[in-house]
Amino acid sequence: MTFLAAYRDQWIGNIRGDLLAGLVVALALIPEAIAFSVIAGVDPKVGLYASFSIAVLVAITGGRPGMISAATAATAVLMVTLVKDYGLQYLLAATVLAGLLQIAAGILRLGMVMRFVSRSVMTGFVNALAILIFLAQVPELIGVPWLTYLMVAAGLAVIYLFPLLTKSIPSPLVCILLLTAAAMLFGFDVRTVSDLGELPSTLPIFLIPQIPFNLETLMIILPYSAAVAAVGLLESLMTASIVDELTDTPSDKNRECIGQGIANTATGFIGGMAGCAMIGQSMINVKSGGRGRLSTFCAGAFLLFMIVVLGDWVGRIPMAALVAIMIMVSIGTFSWSSIKNLRHHPRSSSIVMVATVVGVVLTHNLAIGVLVGVLLSGIFFSWKIAQIFRVTSTLSPDGRARTYVVEGQIFFASAEAFTAAFDFREAPDRVTIDVTHAHIWDISSVAALDMVVLKFRREGADVDIVGINQASETIVDKLAIHDKPGALERLMGH
Repeated sequence: MTFLAAYRDQWIGNIRGDLLAGLVVALALIPEAIAFSVIAGVDPKVGLYASFSIAVLVAITGGRPGMISAATAATAVLMVTLVKDYGLQYLLAATVLAGLLQIAAGILRLGMVMRFVSRSVMTGFVNALAILIFLAQVPELIGVPWLTYLMVAAGLAVIYLFPLLTKSIPSPLVCILLLTAAAMLFGFDVRTVSDLGELPSTLPIFLIPQIPFNLETLMIILPYSAAVAAVGLLESLMTASIVDELTDTPSDKNRECIGQGIANTATGFIGGMAGCAMIGQSMINVKSGGRGRLSTFCAGAFLLFMIVVLGDWVGRIPMAALVAIMIMVSIGTFSWSSIKNLRHHPRSSSIVMVATVVGVVLTHNLAIGVLVGVLLSGIFFSWKIAQIFRVTSTLSPDGRARTYVVEGQIFFASAEAFTAAFDFREAPDRVTIDVTHAHIWDISSVAALDMVVLKFRREGADVDIVGINQASETIVDKLAIHDKPGALERLMGH
């Protein structure tokens, strides 16, 4: 399939499903966009305009069809201090700069870093998101009329039971319509979307952030922009991987980086805050039948239409309906099998998964949790590889030569064991180090090899290194000093 054919298929290959799913997502975007604006300390329209702009632009330029991007809590929390200290205009400038950094990351093909994120980290990330989504609903369930609990329960019943009748209409949309109709018909005194803040009534307009364009301004916004760009890309790429698995279709991670960057850059010029992919909304979209770019585009377009044209009606949607949808999303997002697998999976994998969850939930920062998981994965992997290493030796019949056979990976984690495997006190006339079944990876392993060779030479032995493969030979020739003039004197000096 050619690029144009694939692109066309992503737009018109699932029109009905994409339109309905986009409508559901747009409804669910409203309270979250307002809530994230409150988190960042800005007017609700900043988050609503951002959600419209980012969703529409990512639909066109992104690399993951069917994934929803908009204003998010992950990026909002990073901008709280900037808004508090410098105001909205600096937030808009930081949004533009964050977008430019993300475009640069895409051009530099940094999307490939996702290959270093293990499945355990992914599972922990998903579980943590599910917990955070649920916890975000708790304030809507505390100190509210008992009718709210009844409506949430009714909403969940509709969401889970309506598909038994038909799956042609997304059950979350049915939930919203029924509960809204019931609340209006019977005059229920419950919290509604309009209670979150005033919805904008005009279209966004182009503007240039009113800031001094100098180095001082750049130094102020750069740390915030860099953090937003990094967290935004991290969440977007991980969400893209999850949607890949849910839909059994691939995505272009580098293109997604560029798409997110373009969206954020443009959003800053219409008065919107930075955002990224949303795993919760993406799950709603996929579970509601959304698969193509049209669903993401419609989510943004419907959102703008509803807040500008149908704002009065949207404001009457009871929060209980949206809470029920988000609870459904959190239940569906959590990987329940991961709890059962804790006992069956390798202990290191389980620790990584749990550490990622704990890191995210405790800090409410996705980047920190994922970073903890990736670091632990790296440590456990290095430790495991370091264990698959051994050195054996044989002495010649006349006792004048000894051959050491090295097997495994020689790198920073196994370099010490490599050095300790040799007996320098024996000092035969000739020592052969056979590395046919070993690989020398880094400067630590080259330094260890230097140390072994030079110590044997210091004891008067002739040392031969045999069986070295081409890749190892390249780094040894470049970095090793045991064959350089004065190497032994340098060792003695140390």
